[in-house]
Amino acid sequence: MPKKRSPSTVMTLERHRQRFDEFKGELQQLEFFCKGTVLRRMMRCGKPQCACQKDPAKRHGPYFQWTYNVNGKTVTVKLTAETAPLYQAAARQYRKLKASLHRLERLSATALRQEARFIQSARRRT
Repeated sequence: MPKKRSPSTVMTLERHRQRFDEFKGELQQLEFFCKGTVLRRMMRCGKPQCACQKDPAKRHGPYFQWTYNVNGKTVTVKLTAETAPLYQAAARQYRKLKASLHRLERLSATALRQEARFIQSARRRT
């Protein structure tokens, strides 16, 4: 006869299920996302007599770049000042997605270990 789960085990598993469902709900709130980083850069030009060579406050810019990695290679895309906030928000969404997936993974591992312990203890008793 299979062993019944204790009330505390059932409650713990139910709490895990509720938290898992909450974390899944976070995924539904995500907007468009992209991996990478948006940089705001102030650059020096190649003219030796230009003021930007000596005074960091007189550098040219700002220029915006979106950098990300594909197959071990860094890709850099120039952005306009108008499009940079769009990509910055998308990069934040990507970090939020990764954090949510990490929480789901940790919670799943915890719940699976608990389920596995229950199955193993039930099998030893038979």
